[in-house]
Amino acid sequence: MADADINFYFDPVCPFAWMTSKWVRQVQAQRDYTVDWRFISLRQLNAHIDYDTHFPPEYEAGHTAGLRLLRVAARTSAEQGADAVAALYEAYGAHIFETPKDEQGSAGSRGTREFVEPILTSVDLPIGLADALDDSSWDPTIQASTDEALSLTGKDVGTPILHFQPPEGVAFFGPVISRLPSDEQAAVLWDHVIGLARFPGFAELKRSLRELPQLPALGVSQDEVGVSQDWHGGSRRQKK
Repeated sequence: MADADINFYFDPVCPFAWMTSKWVRQVQAQRDYTVDWRFISLRQLNAHIDYDTHFPPEYEAGHTAGLRLLRVAARTSAEQGADAVAALYEAYGAHIFETPKDEQGSAGSRGTREFVEPILTSVDLPIGLADALDDSSWDPTIQASTDEALSLTGKDVGTPILHFQPPEGVAFFGPVISRLPSDEQAAVLWDHVIGLARFPGFAELKRSLRELPQLPALGVSQDEVGVSQDWHGGSRRQKK
């Protein structure tokens, strides 16, 4: 694809990347933005780390499943194009994060043909793309995209990474949000982010205290969140 307005680097098993992607799609529906959905692998990013001592149980299986799903996405990009990757990531996220927690399988089950084939069918992609799950020849492509993302931000980051107005624009980790804004809030929040991104000297805005993404797969859906008045006449969601 020609240079998009935004390059969005995602790992399909990252809930924060998924929430941010939903917000970006909200803005896309209102503004004339093009997005190139690119890859960053948490499994490759953490290849040097001992999972047993640094992460909770199932993280290694989950990150490995993410790499396997990215292999399918990489083959999809090569054979079907960027629009197909956009549809595939959206379908991945819906199946992984919009399913109630008590209906979720194990983290590792997401990297299987049983999981992937129905998703491919749902977005009219060839089932044969699932062969890439076990095809490590796609790993250098994913690694190159991961390295590209980290070259833009530095290494002490996670997912998502957004690159605004590539190749010359600013890139940074995030924005990380835990709740999906309303359509009106989505555009306002986006304008604030763009304002930061357009300043070449912008480096970081961060806090460590944050809630889990409000997603059914994590046990808290957006429907369980109430609404109260916020600044500028908008609304602020609060847990009931």
